[in-house]
Amino acid sequence: MIKVKVNGEERSWDGDPSLPLLWFLRDELGLVGTKFGCGQALCGACTVHVAGTAARSCITAVSDVDGQEVVTIEGLHPQGDHPVQKAWRELNVPQCGFCQAGQIMQAASLLAETKNPSDDEIRGGMAGNICRCGCYQRIEAAVRVAATGT
Repeated sequence: MIKVKVNGEERSWDGDPSLPLLWFLRDELGLVGTKFGCGQALCGACTVHVAGTAARSCITAVSDVDGQEVVTIEGLHPQGDHPVQKAWRELNVPQCGFCQAGQIMQAASLLAETKNPSDDEIRGGMAGNICRCGCYQRIEAAVRVAATGT
């Protein structure tokens, strides 16, 4: 039996331990904010936090998170008021919005590790997350706002 804390709630899984975490979150728990993009950890749409660090849930097996804490976009802040989420809204970052949950989770992880990142650190920290609409300048600006409040 695999036990994992998801968004603060203890969960158990006695199914296939190799099931990708993405499908456990979406299909078993109904947490559909985490998106399927490429299935190969190349786009970042499926980014969640595992033990406080950004992880690609499409290639992370449920067994890999046994005994750990997972946070999805639904659990980042109960009212959606994490500083990154607030900055995203303030700067109207999304265009289509498909990649935004993964972008926000990656940015939140980056800012947890680097409190006031330089522009190069923001670009490097966000490089693995693809935005099909090309909203990279707004994404970088929102990360900056979330980090500094300006």
